[in-house]
Amino acid sequence: MASIFKLSTPSPAASLSEALRPRDSRFLSFNPSSNAINYKINLSASLRSIHSLPLKTSLRIKCSQTDGNGSPAKRTVLHDLYEKEGQSPWYDNLCRPVTDLLPLIASGVRGVTSNPAIFQKATSSSNAYNDQFRELVQAGKDIESAYWELVVKDIQDACKLFEPIYDQTDGGDGYVSVEVSPRLADDTEGTIEAAKWLHKVVDRPNVYIKIPATEACVPSIKEVIANGISVNVTLIFSLARYEAVIDAYLDGLEASGSNDLSRVTSVAS
Repeated sequence: MASIFKLSTPSPAASLSEALRPRDSRFLSFNPSSNAINYKINLSASLRSIHSLPLKTSLRIKCSQTDGNGSPAKRTVLHDLYEKEGQSPWYDNLCRPVTDLLPLIASGVRGVTSNPAIFQKATSSSNAYNDQFRELVQAGKDIESAYWELVVKDIQDACKLFEPIYDQTDGGDGYVSVEVSPRLADDTEGTIEAAKWLHKVVDRPNVYIKIPATEACVPSIKEVIANGISVNVTLIFSLARYEAVIDAYLDGLEASGSNDLSRVTSVAS
């Protein structure tokens, strides 16, 4: 069963309300393998200068490999983060059974992000994937194709669990993020095609396609946004690259030619 442990008082800021500017819209991403909270800037809501806020925390989230949905959680600090500070807590992990997310959702988690390293750990440390993987290989799938089918299944199932939040917020929250292959980090066109493929096969309105902010992939972000696909931009390590990502997002919206861009959103971290 997934569980949330104690969240200590942020430092150095006295409070989030003092530290964050009033109109910033951010997502807090909790990494269960470290004590870090990562900020994901909502590009759809805030395109002003970006400032980072380091937080020290004792938050730990564990996702077990056992069956069961867990018990409903009581009101937590995560609810307060959203209702009082406008922060959307995301869970930086995904594993089977995906229903382990239910107590986290009840505890105030409003989205999930994943990456290839997370899935590598999930598939190698649990037997929950064995039956499906065996069936895929016996059906003639190569290892990489079988891997992506496992990933897509988990992402679809997670999207279903977060769908009520997505609907309640009219697309403002409740997203699940899946990343393109890291082999494409220097491949602009390959990243564009992979993002289109993932968006098509997952086929859920609340999926984010995660793209790294490498020099080669910044143009990919523009093209993917222009195709009406919501993007989670990851691995940004400088303000200059943040600015390039914001420009790519805005250029993509302008290039889309759509009259309704309300469902094309982006976050960046």
